[in-house]
Amino acid sequence: MDLVADATLAFPRDLVFSTYRDHLLEVVDFLPNIRAIEVRSRRDDGAIVELLNVWHGGGEIPAAARAVISEAMLSWDDHARWDAGDFSCRWRIVTHSFTEAVRCEGVNRFFERDGATTLQIRGQLTIDAAKIRGVPRLIAGSVGRTVEDFLGKKIQPNLVEVSAGVRQYLETKARR
Repeated sequence: MDLVADATLAFPRDLVFSTYRDHLLEVVDFLPNIRAIEVRSRRDDGAIVELLNVWHGGGEIPAAARAVISEAMLSWDDHARWDAGDFSCRWRIVTHSFTEAVRCEGVNRFFERDGATTLQIRGQLTIDAAKIRGVPRLIAGSVGRTVEDFLGKKIQPNLVEVSAGVRQYLETKARR
């Protein structure tokens, strides 16, 4: 399934790009569905920055539901390669649950337009339900497509939500 999301932020591209790359921990306060982000590793090499961030979701999940949903189901590793030379970020998500069945990767591109920044997010989500224990091979294809559709409808709004969080963070900083 294709993941497609665009957002425009009324801030210069350099600032938006560096905020996404370097200040996500501070942006968490503006993300209702994210409890925390941990930076596990960072490697700087000129214009290239490679990051491994661990995201912990579940901010809006009721406490009763959290009792049956494991932490692994709400967390994922975000492997990102940021390139300041062309204002792009290639990313790959590794889920902590059903790792072998989920493939999610893509690229974010930041474009300057009239002093504002347009963020273009393009990705691909693939679920191979045959790799999930307990799913019969006979129906694995339809189960995979159903799960992809469900997750895609959750993921795409969350991609835009992060942009809204970055916008709120930058607006708050600008008022200080």
